[in-house]
Order: sequence, then C-alpha cells, then structure tokens
Amino acid sequence: MTLAGAAALAIAACGDPTGGVDLGPATAPGGDIAPATAPAPAPAPAPAPVVPGALPAPAPDPGLDTGQAGAPRPDWLGTRPLPLRPDGFGEVQPTPPELQDRQLVTIDGLVPPPDARFASAVVPVPHDVVARSTWHSACPVALDDLRYLTVSFWGFDARAHTGELIVHADVADEVVGVFRRLYEERFPIEEMRITRADELDARPTGDGNNTGAFVCRRSRGTSSWSEHAYGRAVDINPFHNPYLKGELVLPELASAYRDRTPARPGMIVAGDVVTEAFAELGWGWGGAWRSSKDYMHFSVNGR
Repeated sequence: MTLAGAAALAIAACGDPTGGVDLGPATAPGGDIAPATAPAPAPAPAPAPVVPGALPAPAPDPGLDTGQAGAPRPDWLGTRPLPLRPDGFGEVQPTPPELQDRQLVTIDGLVPPPDARFASAVVPVPHDVVARSTWHSACPVALDDLRYLTVSFWGFDARAHTGELIVHADVADEVVGVFRRLYEERFPIEEMRITRADELDARPTGDGNNTGAFVCRRSRGTSSWSEHAYGRAVDINPFHNPYLKGELVLPELASAYRDRTPARPGMIVAGDVVTEAFAELGWGWGGAWRSSKDYMHFSVNGR
C-alpha cells in the first residue's frame, strides 16, 4: 500500500447533534545578490493581527519557494490498522509524539498554483474523477447536481498547493469563497483530495487528515444519508479538529487535540477565520454542538 493511498484510511466521524453519527470524508496521499548601494530602509510595518490556528504572515514577496517548513511525514502514516471497538470504530490510543503538534509537509496530488495568488475552478464532475470517487447511481444526489472544485490552499510547509473537492452545485461558489478567505489568511491545510470508495470499508488507522466534502454513505447506525452524501458538508483538518463524544475520539489517534487551547496551527476555534467564513454563509459548525463536538465539520443545515 502506497503512502498516497494509505495516508487517510481512518474515517473521521461527522456527528449528528441529535445523536446519530455520520461518517464524513475518509481521513483513513541560491541567494540574492545585494545591490551596490543599499536603499534607505522602509518604515517597519505594523504587526499583522494574529489569526488563531493560522500560519505566520508571509514575508514581503514570499513567492512559492519558501522552503519546506513542515515536518517530514512519518513513513508509518496510514499503515497501522487499529484494533476495532464493539461499535466498529478503532481503538482510541495516545497520540504519537510525531503528531502531537501536527505540521506535516503536503504531498502534491495536483499541480500547485503557478504563483502565490489564489486560483480556483468549478466544473461538472469529470468522468475520471467520478470513477475514483464514492458516487454511484443509488446516491441521494444526481451527478449533474454535483460540481468538481479545485482551490489553492496553504500547507503546513508554507507552500501553496492545489486541492480538490466535490460539492453540491448550489453551494459551489460559496465553498470556493470560504477557501479563498482561508488562503488569504494563510490558514494551513495538510491534504485536500477526493475520497475513494475503497476507503469507506478500510480498517481505521486513526491518523488521517484529509479535508473533504462529498462522500456517499449513510449516517452510521441510521438509515439517513449523511450531509456529505448530498455534497452540502465540508470537513477541515480532521486530525486537528476531531469528533469527540464521551471517550470516543475520531480520528482515533487525535487525543492530543481534545484540548482546544491554546490554538495550534490548523485548529478551528470559535470566532476564528474558518468559523466566521462559514457563519457568514449561514452554515452550522459541529464545534457548537452540545452532546458531542465535531470540530472539523461544517454543513448547510448544521447537521
């Protein structure tokens, strides 16, 4: 199994505030020459506001070649299936030291943007993307009602990357707008790719961190479809923003992120750029639920 195929085998649970738990996207892939005469120094800029969970503001003229600021990806990531609990989730285990303050480099699946500017596209879902997605004819949404998005995002490696999502056509432009705002604020995202069908039944490894949207499956333990099955929900950095209910933590190795203070890069907290961007659209946030917390999860109807 390759790292690209195994890095997100564990399933992040997107909870239902009424008690049901639906499975969201699989989380189970030379120096400059100084001028002869130095110009007069410019006045020092005012310090940029601190954005909880965001990376430091870029230096002037950052470009894309900023060096690999993130930590190397552990070679065991996505390769260690967990023992299963009676409820079918993996056994919750302590967070490995390498992931306690998770800031891993991103492995590019798509061509990165050519410059530091945000880029996006919204198109009907291409046939090759459908083939590697979870969509099938029994899903509760027609393929014609879905859209394939590509958006720029900043990784923990301080580089710009290109991610992909499938969402409902009705919310496609809104979702692009959210990720544009996160890009402008340099909110870091580790991975953003389409969930594959084979990942839905894979044994959880508890260490995935894929940001995603559409996944065609029902809410766990119910006959109802997940909001992800309609393309009207988004999960962001599941490992940094786990699902919590009682002793259950999903992803199962993300216990280091039960404590939400202080905010570390990639975390979503109340009043930050992520919650504000979705709130302005009228979307609900799982981090505001009472009986459980689903910090990764945003949806049109709040479920």
